[in-house]
Amino acid sequence: MQLSHLGLLVLSLVASIGAKSTFTPARPPALPLAVKSPYLSTWQSAGSDGGNGGYLAGEWPTFWANQVTGWCGLIRVDGKAYTWMGLPGSTTVDQTAFEYTSTKSIFTMSVGGLVEMNITFMSPITPDDFKRQSLVFSYLNVEVSSLDGKDHNVQVYADISAEWVSGDRGTTAQWDYGTTDGVAYHKVYRQTQLAFSEINQQAEWGYWYWATDAAKGMTHQSGQDTVVRAQFSSNGTLTNGADTNYRAINNKWPVFGFSSNLGTVNSAPVSTLFSLGLTQDEAIQYEGSSAYAPVPSLWKSYFDTALDAVTFFHKDFTESNKLSSSFDSQVATDSIAVAGQDYLTLTSLSARQAFGATQLCGTEDKIYLFLKEISSDGNMNTVDVIFPAYPIFLYSNPEFLKLLLDPLYENQEAGNYPQSYAMHDLGSNYPNATGHNDGNDEAMPLEECGNMVIMTLAYAQETGDTAYLSAHYTILKKWTSYLVDEALYPANQISTDDFAGSLANQTNLALKGMIGIQAMAVIANATGHTADAADYSSIARDYITKWQGLGINTKASPPHTTLSYGNDSSHGLLYNLFADAQLGLNLVPQSVYQMQSTFYPTVANEYGVPLDTRHTYTKGDWECFTAAVASADTRNMFIKRLATWVNETPTNRALTDLYDTNTGNYPQNTFVARPVVGGSFAPLLVAS
Repeated sequence: MQLSHLGLLVLSLVASIGAKSTFTPARPPALPLAVKSPYLSTWQSAGSDGGNGGYLAGEWPTFWANQVTGWCGLIRVDGKAYTWMGLPGSTTVDQTAFEYTSTKSIFTMSVGGLVEMNITFMSPITPDDFKRQSLVFSYLNVEVSSLDGKDHNVQVYADISAEWVSGDRGTTAQWDYGTTDGVAYHKVYRQTQLAFSEINQQAEWGYWYWATDAAKGMTHQSGQDTVVRAQFSSNGTLTNGADTNYRAINNKWPVFGFSSNLGTVNSAPVSTLFSLGLTQDEAIQYEGSSAYAPVPSLWKSYFDTALDAVTFFHKDFTESNKLSSSFDSQVATDSIAVAGQDYLTLTSLSARQAFGATQLCGTEDKIYLFLKEISSDGNMNTVDVIFPAYPIFLYSNPEFLKLLLDPLYENQEAGNYPQSYAMHDLGSNYPNATGHNDGNDEAMPLEECGNMVIMTLAYAQETGDTAYLSAHYTILKKWTSYLVDEALYPANQISTDDFAGSLANQTNLALKGMIGIQAMAVIANATGHTADAADYSSIARDYITKWQGLGINTKASPPHTTLSYGNDSSHGLLYNLFADAQLGLNLVPQSVYQMQSTFYPTVANEYGVPLDTRHTYTKGDWECFTAAVASADTRNMFIKRLATWVNETPTNRALTDLYDTNTGNYPQNTFVARPVVGGSFAPLLVAS
């Protein structure tokens, strides 16, 4: 699959120099191609730090962890072959435009000035349709029309390589070809399946399907990459032959191609559709209220076989496109209404990435949403990762938030976690949600207790599901007792920003605990525990009064909260203030909101406001939380600098949430493709 590094560099430079593309609404660090789950997550590197500037041709697409996922596109116009995706070595097309929405990445290409290609990658987001959302599949639609007013003879080709099936390029892949109900497919998989296992973050079990219409003019072929692609380039058709020499992925790089003969193409667009996805009968190992056991992928509840799912998805393009476009429009309308085009730059780029860390599992009568803490720890349903991501789930369908919290409740309420505070995550390594029976998870006691109480109330308020509050009241009360004991003077512990180190008396962490106590007062009232409600509210209001004396530097000009009590030379993003506003608690005086809004612009750097005074880096999710509860001018300042960073950052992998506010580059700890970017939806939850 790979050329020499020199060859890669030369071809990449040719692609980027020869084409001058526009980028709408921005040129992100990596362009999302197929992004639907932790294992279907492939991107086109764009940033200047190793990327080729955002061009589809001239560089191989990569998995979120940065290894190549071979995906190649060729087109033959009047007998001459060009490359439109990947790096096989032929002349590249000229990319003239790139545009992204919440669900789509759309490339416009000029092929020698003869024909135009519109290439759409769509990873559907259908929040109200769990059947469609459960499918770990993505579309690639290629549309061709004449550009010069003349008729042209056109064939389109695309393939995937066996690199998709394992993170071990030395392992043996196997493959099959077939047709069913008008759909042609290559089925590619690891010959020796390793259930619930990962290598280099890729799944080592399951079956990949690469499909297209079994229509007149379609040909197919499997075999060595150079052989199959040369066959198309020379002849405009494939042999319909199968290479049955199952072998290591890196042994003569097997690929699985389709060619579509579009015939004579004029100004009327002609299209060909491909679909790509992963089927796993069992997706997760989970310990809930009983001993751990496999949990099926949710799509199994809707389809009898994998091929049923493949054919449904492929034939569903029109309806899926309609539903996804509706979601795109909703996000666009709402985002622009709140904070303009710069804000839409953030929300529309974040949507696929946030959902792409999740998978719907279980059965129709018991659904779960499992989430991978991509790239940082690989934990499952990490509470302090769900928390920054929860705005997108609450915005799109609050049921998603419940489905993320349910397995955490089930595990702990069954007595599988020995600590008195809330568990950090559901398992150290996705896809194994096997809990922490020994209590030795990463300890963030104040952080996670506050998060669980806050998010549970957020779900219930949005849906009116007070029964959910009653069902979990006992454990919520236990966690709130911890907050009562610890929130006013937090011990030396880590918060969700564990990479920044532990610290005692963190002003922002203390605030989360106090908001959690007040949130529990609301929960107690809603469930008829009026005495508890009065007690918790009294404590929270007493604490917040004391907190203002402990955590605010009133002598500074302008005054502001500190990073930790008494450290007047410090400051930090007071992002936990968001929950007070989002839940409508009115615990924190408006003067604190106004004070912080005035302060942030005075410490802003080129690309944003530092997370705190210990470093120049920041986190984009927390900036959005902070912006959500700031004055309009300060909110727009945050969003403008974040959007500028997206367009200018040299980083070249799926959107990072941790970046340097001066250089725009990664800090030492590189977070990429994480679901926390769902926090960009925070301003939509408090917009008046």
